[in-house]
Amino acid sequence: MNKKIIVAIALVVVVGAAVAGGAFWYMSKGAHAEETSADGKKAAKKEEKKKEGPPKYMTVDKVIIMLKRQPGDTSSHYMSADLVITTDEKTEKQAKEHLPMLRSVAVRTLSDLTMATAQTMTIDQFAAALNKAFDEAYEHEGLDKPFTDVMIGKLIIE
Repeated sequence: MNKKIIVAIALVVVVGAAVAGGAFWYMSKGAHAEETSADGKKAAKKEEKKKEGPPKYMTVDKVIIMLKRQPGDTSSHYMSADLVITTDEKTEKQAKEHLPMLRSVAVRTLSDLTMATAQTMTIDQFAAALNKAFDEAYEHEGLDKPFTDVMIGKLIIE
């Protein structure tokens, strides 16, 4: 009878350990799934870009904008920017075809700025405003954006 009790206790311990291990695995899988779903789009894009090869950089040269005048301002102010877009081999041709649209969206976005506003903005703020404008333009047109990011290569405010 002692052997039966020992075997029964051992069996209960093994089954309990298996259940606890399964519960731990299930819970950790659920936490990982939540992280993945939260960052799902970003992770998927990064994974997709890794498969597509090294990034390609294209320039949109000399986007010249006349800044808005403020009341009482008698002189004209201009801004010149060279933009750099990040693409890949697969979408490089499509991105080249979209360069006139990119220039137009950049001019439309940046021409709303006044001299005072433009002087206080950082490069990252300019890039963020342009990225947002490009996202909205492509969404409005119902097209896939053939690049991932817009950066400022050169910026002159005069």
